[in-house]
Amino acid sequence: MVRIRVLVVDDHRIFAESLAAALAAEPDVDVSAAGSGPAALRCLERAATEGRRYDVLLVDADLGGSLPGARPAVPVHDGDEDGLVDGISLVTGVRAAQPGVRIVVLAEKDDPRRAALALQAGACGWVAKDCSLSRLLSVIRGVLRDETHLPPALLTGVLRELTAARRHRSESERLVESLTPREREVLRCMVAGLGRKAVAERLFLSPHTVRTHMQNVLGKLGVHSTLAAVALARRAGVGPADLGPALTGDVVERGGQLA
Repeated sequence: MVRIRVLVVDDHRIFAESLAAALAAEPDVDVSAAGSGPAALRCLERAATEGRRYDVLLVDADLGGSLPGARPAVPVHDGDEDGLVDGISLVTGVRAAQPGVRIVVLAEKDDPRRAALALQAGACGWVAKDCSLSRLLSVIRGVLRDETHLPPALLTGVLRELTAARRHRSESERLVESLTPREREVLRCMVAGLGRKAVAERLFLSPHTVRTHMQNVLGKLGVHSTLAAVALARRAGVGPADLGPALTGDVVERGGQLA
């Protein structure tokens, strides 16, 4: 019998352990639980090193979040909390590190925008937390067959969001194409988190020249801050400059102004 290795990632201990116990009752499922994004990443890395990779991740959409006035969630793995990683960011990180892992996002409520973001990040499904165990098992087995699963009520909204995202991406790509090669270099440095002085050192330019390039980038992209420029660049698929070990980067923006 081929066994399916599942990792439940949720910072609500009772839910995570209950779900893990229910899945473990299935004869073909091996399941573990992690209570944070960093804990999940360590579990994945350890499993890969030991040659027993996970097949499916079940990730809480609201991982790392809390309701106003609520007590902090107790991590499933005590002592593993060394930073917060939200659910969508975790999907992105896992897909980059281990593209073979299928990811299903578990959500408290239907949200077309966030479901679309999850799919764009690389998730294979969006499932309600209160769905039946049989439904969840069907989704787990389905994503292993390269299926994508969404609640029927979300389909129209998700398609609308994805269409809008493609339209924004096309416009962003057009704006980035208007930059000169040097301005694109500067933009990639901005995406990497470098401020004016660090960009000047990296590109062997004077800080004054870099400032001029940055102002030109903002003007051509039609934005008023470096944060907005970076967001637009990411939509257009612009990646960060490959930083050498000696470059650490300084503050990119202070109060909306160039550093």
